[in-house]
Amino acid sequence: MYIKKQYHITTVLSWTKRYIVIFFFISVVPVILYDVVGWKWLHLPWLPIGLIGTALAFISGFKNNAAYGRLWEARKIYGGIVNTSRTLTTMVNDFITNEFSSKKYSEEEQFAIRKEIILRHVAWMTALRHSLRNPKEWESSFNNKSDKEFMKNIEVDEYQHTLEEQLEGYLSVKEKAEVLSKTNKQTACLKLQSNHFKRLKLQGLIDDFRHIEFKNSIEELFTLQGKAERIKNFPYPRQFATLNAIFVWIFIFLIPFGLINEFEHIGNTLSETNSNFITQNFVWFSIPFVMIISWIFILIERVGDTSENPFDGGMNNGVPITTMSRGIEIDIREMINDNPKDIPKAYLITNDSQM
Repeated sequence: MYIKKQYHITTVLSWTKRYIVIFFFISVVPVILYDVVGWKWLHLPWLPIGLIGTALAFISGFKNNAAYGRLWEARKIYGGIVNTSRTLTTMVNDFITNEFSSKKYSEEEQFAIRKEIILRHVAWMTALRHSLRNPKEWESSFNNKSDKEFMKNIEVDEYQHTLEEQLEGYLSVKEKAEVLSKTNKQTACLKLQSNHFKRLKLQGLIDDFRHIEFKNSIEELFTLQGKAERIKNFPYPRQFATLNAIFVWIFIFLIPFGLINEFEHIGNTLSETNSNFITQNFVWFSIPFVMIISWIFILIERVGDTSENPFDGGMNNGVPITTMSRGIEIDIREMINDNPKDIPKAYLITNDSQM
């Protein structure tokens, strides 16, 4: 299970096939009324439609830039989690010693303490990614028909397994019950971690300075968690998203009425030098052009929609938080020299699943 390697044109066409069918009817009906029924008045000048298209391109560009900003910020947040996790593990390795303790702990006992902290940190990442995967009503992956159909071919770990299942082995029975009883389970994990650092100080395994450094790491993790939750829980302003979608569809409905007369004019011009079946029915060539233009604009609109929510796991342009969390787990458990047999494997890269 992993993120798809790349977008293939067949994938994009499959994702937008419902829209392509709609575009076909939108482009065919005006041509039939214009050329077959004989409603020659059924056309509009192209210039104002072109101006609408130009304005729409700027509006869509603004929306997509804002959506990409949310996506890139989400990626930087998880980059921060990677770095903070490694820093925390380095401190766990170097700070937990017998230097300040009256009781001398064996290497095995010290390793058990280090591993407990690291596994609890993995539990925090697990709780965080499950929280970030919770569906929101504004996320298109769960309310758009094309996206829901596309999601059937995507395996998202958090939708296949419960948090309770995935916390197994990372927390004690008591700690797991406490975490699952809380509303914000990732915050509960950090609270347990903070309490553990306090106990280590009271036991003399760390001094005041090291305790403060561990607290600083907890603070940084809370900061990164809060940033991720802000992106998840505060959507791209719906008035901008809704208006952009309305403008796109208005433009798409106007396109055929602006092109049919233009294509007929081209056909009449060609007929003056070479009159044949193609030139006499050249207006029908407006159909593929209407479909292509409409497809381009709706594709830009849909890419922006899916980029607004980088944690929903729906499309290929989201942040692969499950894969990154697994990579962090492997990295930090190797840093404390955990048994390789106990460390889970990285997710495999495939072309038909996403994390």
